[in-house]
Amino acid sequence: MAAKLQFDFAINKETSTLTVTREFAGPRQLVWDCHTQSALLDRWFAPKPLSTKTKHMEFKEGGYWHYAMITPDGQAYWSRLDYLAIRPIDSYATLDGFTDETGVINADMPRSRWEVTFADLKEHTLVTTVVQYNSPEDVQKVIDMGMKEGMTSTLERLDELLLTLRA
Repeated sequence: MAAKLQFDFAINKETSTLTVTREFAGPRQLVWDCHTQSALLDRWFAPKPLSTKTKHMEFKEGGYWHYAMITPDGQAYWSRLDYLAIRPIDSYATLDGFTDETGVINADMPRSRWEVTFADLKEHTLVTTVVQYNSPEDVQKVIDMGMKEGMTSTLERLDELLLTLRA
């Protein structure tokens, strides 16, 4: 099933952006819920074999999601999404950054602005994520860290979750 779903990962160093376009086998409201509710995010938002643990989430403009991606041996990689704009079931914008456990941004790592949009595609949902970095060097840094592979694995986990939620 997953092989039939649209997936595009485009890198544009001239504009310092990554654009991920991904089709999901589920209605827009359900796919939106999976992106905006911590109980659901904790079930998919990390590449295998990592898991996700929410420390704080307030999904509203001015709110934030502080979470960790945790390795099987217990090492935690903390991040924070600050919600800048929300248009329910259509789009949201965030400022993303790596943090420590207390939520303090790691200035040595690239920060990015995410614009995530949701559109109906027959009985499926098309999610387009545009990730804007400050420089082409920041784009290269996240590519070298495995952004494409990590995003691919993470989105496959959302496919699996949608199957269980729709069953």
